[in-house]
Amino acid sequence: MTTDNALIDHPARRLIVTLPRPYDAVIEHYETLVPEADLPRFYQMASWQATHELAEINAPHGFMRYHRSDITALMAGSTSLWKATQYLMGNHTIAERMFRHDPSTMLHAPLQTVLYADSDGDTKLAVDQPSLLLSSYDNPQIADVGRELDALLAQLITLLGGDAPSQIVGPGRE
Repeated sequence: MTTDNALIDHPARRLIVTLPRPYDAVIEHYETLVPEADLPRFYQMASWQATHELAEINAPHGFMRYHRSDITALMAGSTSLWKATQYLMGNHTIAERMFRHDPSTMLHAPLQTVLYADSDGDTKLAVDQPSLLLSSYDNPQIADVGRELDALLAQLITLLGGDAPSQIVGPGRE
C-alpha cells in the first residue's frame, strides 16, 4: 500500500468570451452544438469501438453535455439577478485517453462551463483552459489531450460566434 500524499500546484486560466447573441439564443445554439449525451445508448454499447462510433454521432463538434443546471432558477428569490446556466461538457472517448494514464484527470473531465448574461446584458461563456489544467500531470499524452480540448473549445467558441482567445488557438493551430 502506498501512503505517499501529493500536493500539486498547477496553473489555471479562466476564459471569459463575449458572444454576440442574446443569452436565450446562445443557450439554444450551445445546446444544439453540444447535444445531450445519450447515456442510455452509451451504456448499451457492446464494445469500445461501438462507443467511439456513437460518440462521433452524438458529438458532431467534439463535445456532448453530461449535465445542465439552470443557475437562474436555483437562485430564484435571492438578491442575485444574473441569468446563468452551468454545463458539464466533454467526450468520454477523449477523456479515456487521459484516464488510462491517471484517474485523477477526471477532476477536469467533463469540462465545467457557464453561460451567463453580464450586468450590461452581454452573453458570456466562462471555462477554464483545458491544456493548462492537464499540463500539471507531467505526462505528454495527457498534455496532448489538453491541447486537443483547447482546439475543440476554440472551434466551439467560433461556432457560437465568438472570438477564440489566442491562448487556446495558439500559433500554428488556427
